[in-house]
Amino acid sequence: AASLSIAGVSAGGPSAPPAASTRPQLSVRTGITIRDGNFTDFDGLEPTITWENSQQLPNEVDFRYGIDLSARTTNLASLPRRIWGRASRRFAADRYSLSTRLDMDVQRMDRVDFQIDAADEDNDLKLTMFGSAAASLKRFATSPRVSHVEFTKGFDNDGNRITINPRYNVNYDHMDVVMTYDADDTLITVTASKDDQEVTISQQLNDDNMLSPTISRDGSLSLAWDRKLGDHNSVRTTLNPNRSVEVEWKDEAWTANVNFPMEEDSMKGATVHIKRDVRF
Repeated sequence: AASLSIAGVSAGGPSAPPAASTRPQLSVRTGITIRDGNFTDFDGLEPTITWENSQQLPNEVDFRYGIDLSARTTNLASLPRRIWGRASRRFAADRYSLSTRLDMDVQRMDRVDFQIDAADEDNDLKLTMFGSAAASLKRFATSPRVSHVEFTKGFDNDGNRITINPRYNVNYDHMDVVMTYDADDTLITVTASKDDQEVTISQQLNDDNMLSPTISRDGSLSLAWDRKLGDHNSVRTTLNPNRSVEVEWKDEAWTANVNFPMEEDSMKGATVHIKRDVRF
């Protein structure tokens, strides 16, 4: 079995316990395009190795960090793809939680992407924020730019669950709200913005099958069928009339996505994507 090591993280205060290391994960992905019944445009394998580790820092701060490596290139400079780190902490007897994640594209080290998550468990309230900043210690504190922010507020009502999730995309100046009502085997999801609204009603038929029709403001319809096959296997089929049929098949480490475009009464130009995650 392959192994990797990384220098421990240290900080002032009492020494932290040893990091909990995880084995690297090899992800292999390929894309195949099928047109008129013929396999064309084989994209080739794009294997990546993902490794992560964790460290308990002083003041009860949980720190996780990792790196994505290209397993295909022989150029050492192009081997690293992305590095990331996340620091999390809980406060006030676990009522409040706060975490911050930083990501950097190693091939473009002029920018750092960040994600901030905060939660108030007692009030069932969550905040998520995405953005980026210049990858410079001098400019980092003055250059952050928020690109997306959202809140989620939850309510419990006689055993049923209601959530309200307003979202705002700063880059596109787009705001919408997602509302859900979860009652036993039925989940109703309403997504509304100034320009469009859609409603999805998901009905659990039995332990293995669920149907989810969706209708939009313009009258367009879609129908999704989720079926569990056992042993971590499942199939999701989505019918978009006059547009496409999409199938996602998960078989433990394998995931296959198939898209069949619909042109009039025929389907051609299907696209197949296959992915497998291998731990070693």
